[in-house]
Amino acid sequence: MALKPTIYKFKIALTDLNRNYYDTLSLTVARHPSETIERMMVRMLAFCINAQESLLFTKGLSTAEEPDLWTHAADGRIDVWIDVGEPDPDRIKKATRIARTVKVYSFNSKSNVWWTQEQAKFASLTAAIFQFHWPQVQALAALAQRTMDISVTITGESAFVAAQSGECEVSWVTLQDN
Repeated sequence: MALKPTIYKFKIALTDLNRNYYDTLSLTVARHPSETIERMMVRMLAFCINAQESLLFTKGLSTAEEPDLWTHAADGRIDVWIDVGEPDPDRIKKATRIARTVKVYSFNSKSNVWWTQEQAKFASLTAAIFQFHWPQVQALAALAQRTMDISVTITGESAFVAAQSGECEVSWVTLQDN
């Protein structure tokens, strides 16, 4: 019998000072049984960083042909493809052929090794690659609860997250820009 996903509900007061974007988001996130809490929280944070009306979570880990987040253009084509983790360069190469914009948010303790090994393969691709700092991702994950009211303030390459259970800052570096 297959394990079912765990459902998390986020009410987010989002302030993105980089884009002058302000919104209140109500997100329902299904955490796959094999997904870590850190990865799920990074998906939520990537959603906030890229928030727009048409941005959606996909089926995630259970569907290898889809990214973690995406938007579609009016004609049905993929406009934005967002992967979380350390994907294979061939996966991102395929994504750059079918999506106008491709972004990757790397986050785990092996992220530096992954980037060192794969950087040359990504260099020819029109994809933006970002890396979150692992200890800060762990601090973000420590705040996770099944139902959360949080505020996320984005400025520069940093997000300040405040929840009832605490607060943390998660910053990132741009490894590759389009």
